[in-house]
Amino acid sequence: MAPRSRNGSLVRRRRGRGSTYLGMLLAIAILGIGLAAAGTVWTLQAQREREAQLLFVGHAYRDAIARYYSGGPVAHQLPQELAELLQDERQPLARRYLRQLYPDPMTGRADWQLLRDPDGGIYGVASSSQHVPLKRANFTDEDVEFAGADCYCKWRFEFSAAQVALHRQPR
Repeated sequence: MAPRSRNGSLVRRRRGRGSTYLGMLLAIAILGIGLAAAGTVWTLQAQREREAQLLFVGHAYRDAIARYYSGGPVAHQLPQELAELLQDERQPLARRYLRQLYPDPMTGRADWQLLRDPDGGIYGVASSSQHVPLKRANFTDEDVEFAGADCYCKWRFEFSAAQVALHRQPR
């Protein structure tokens, strides 16, 4: 027969309450670990996408500088400012080499390190980010020097006059 309380109702045993509480704690811990893992995967994927964007934008700047250098009435001249890639006023009919000045995908700001020659002409750009890249190998031939770089600032998108000569040669 089950025990009765003072007012005569049956007393139910409360043995299951502790195991339910432990089960809920375990479920919350597993959920937390899962969310942390998902956050890590999301962060790495976002960084990979920013790296791909950095490569795209860096190539756009490098190619725009090469076209600026090759075009115009004053041949073999580098731009003094990035804005000259938007509107080249050296000719009667202005030319555009870029649609816009792109921000650095790694910092989100237009804080590129400008690579300048002794005359002040811009021959390339580099990210100002000091973070370590995820991509360390398997770069294209024009970016092979990026392999093993310890920060994005070492990803230097440089134009050289030798590249123009290579692009002009018939293949």
